[in-house]
Parts: sequence; C-alpha cells; structure tokens
Amino acid sequence: MSAPRAVGRRATYASTPDQVRYWVEETLGSPVVETHEQVGGMSPGCATRLVCADGARAFVKAVSAELNPHTPVLFRREVLALELLGRHPLWAGLVASYDDGDWVALLLDDVEGTHPDLSLDAEMERLLRQTDELSATMNLRVDTLPQPVAGDDPQALYRPGPTDFAAVVRGWEGAFEHLHEVPPDLLPTWVLPRIDDLRAGVVRLGDVAMDTVVHVDIRNDNLVQRPTGDLVFVDWGAFGRGPAWLDPLIARLERVESPWFDESLGSSPALRDAGDEVVTSWLVGMGTFLAWRAHTAVDVNLPTLAAFRRTESRRFLGAAGRRLGLS
Repeated sequence: MSAPRAVGRRATYASTPDQVRYWVEETLGSPVVETHEQVGGMSPGCATRLVCADGARAFVKAVSAELNPHTPVLFRREVLALELLGRHPLWAGLVASYDDGDWVALLLDDVEGTHPDLSLDAEMERLLRQTDELSATMNLRVDTLPQPVAGDDPQALYRPGPTDFAAVVRGWEGAFEHLHEVPPDLLPTWVLPRIDDLRAGVVRLGDVAMDTVVHVDIRNDNLVQRPTGDLVFVDWGAFGRGPAWLDPLIARLERVESPWFDESLGSSPALRDAGDEVVTSWLVGMGTFLAWRAHTAVDVNLPTLAAFRRTESRRFLGAAGRRLGLS
C-alpha cells in the first residue's frame, strides 16, 4: 500500500446538506449508521464509505459550487462517463446520482481495497496491463461521445461535456505566451531559451488523431487494489476523447523521474507508434502549463493544489530535460 500522491482537504459526509443525506438513505433504502471518510484526490467535497443499518455498503462523493465552482462540472462528467460505460469490474459502478443545480453527488459501489504501491514492479506491471484492458473495454462500449463544448479556454477540463484533449493542448499553447512571467524557480533554466522549439512540439500534439475514449486521470490515488490484486479505476472527472497513447502514457507517470519510464514506453504499441517526440512534448506541455497555473491560479477551497502543481511540473519537466539531454 502507498499513500495517495494527491491529497486535498475534504468536507465530511455529516457536513453535506440534509437533502443530500436524505437522498442517499432513500436511494439505499436503509439509514446510514457508519461513515468512513477517505483521503486522496483534490475535491473539497466529501468522499465517504457508508454502512447502512441493513448491512448495505456504498461510497458517496458530493460537492457544491460554493465549495468549488469547477468541481461540480467534473462530477457531472463522471456521471456521464459511468452512465455511458455501464458496469464492469474495472471500475466502481454508478448506483445513482443527484444534481439540484448546486450540489452534485454520486453513489457508487463500495470497492474493498487500498491504493496500490506502484513502487513495486509487479503492481506497476499490473497497472500497465489493466490500463490496456481498460482502454479496450471503454472503446468497445462507447462508439460516440457527446460533442464537447467548443472553445480555447486554458481550463478546458472545467467546461461541460467530455474532455476534449485538443482543447487542452490549445490551453497549453496559450500558456507559452506567459512563461516569461513565471518565477524562475518554477521553470528549469533550459525552457525559455528553447521556447519556440518547445512550443512547436506542443502545437503538433493537437494534430494527432483524437479517436480514443480516455480516462486521463490515472494516479495511485485514483486506483483501488482489491484483495485479489486486481485494480479498479475511479474518479472519471477528466473522461473524454484523445489519442490512443494518452492513457498508457499517464499510467507510466508514477515513475516519470526514472529511466524505467523511458524504457517502458516500448512495451505499449500505442506509445511505440506515437514516438519519442510526442511523449517529450506532452511532458513539456503539461509541465509548463502546471508551472504557469501554480503561479496564477486562484483555487477555491483547494489549499494543496498549488503545491501539487509545482511538484508535478518539476517531475514532468525534469523528465523532459532528461529525455532531451538537458538535465
């Protein structure tokens, strides 16, 4: 078991409004008698394992626009994803959802298990295998997605509808216009002197085929390992359409600081087909965008997010520098 990499500050189930808790008990058909609050992830809403008087168990997550204006959009996208996908052992099934225009809540199957320890080779190899299985399963089940909301907002993730990876890349492109404003401690020294070449590589990411249904947010805190060892993918707030290599790449990021990361790319047909330049440009695009957001973003009720962005930016740009022979 390993601790989650992303840990925010969550509300408790008891602090959710009466109408949400009433909906939970009405849906489950029995009063809630035990609550077990969970950590991991950045949402300021509750993430709680529930036990009912009749022994039934479920998992609830709930958030309001007051807690954070963006997070309800991610929850609505998760509802969309799980309704489209249906049930499968690879993810926690959706029992029901609640949306009153302010509060959004999901009731999910409670999955027994803990976060995997991806420092262990066997568990990492299992993640890579099951990520490929996840991609194949999702794309068999979902032929078409609703059209994402159009626009070039850098915060494309927070627009209604499925995530559009092409719009995300356009947001990364826009961040390059502001990199000279980013404090020097947030960017490696090699970035600004090469900004035009780096930007060109990121721009080319927007031209790749966006023909695959993707999870996008594969981290140890978004994985539950069953007692059998099998993994369950949770937190579908970034669900959408992107390139076939995206989920295999993201699954490997737990070890992005290590040469293992570079060596492992060859074990994925999608990443082999994409090529090294695509991987390096993704690391540059995400790393520079996170550095800019760490400097500029105002995160309502997300007190640890700026530090998380700085950490992830440092990891991704460090790996990009290694791959470019610059660090």
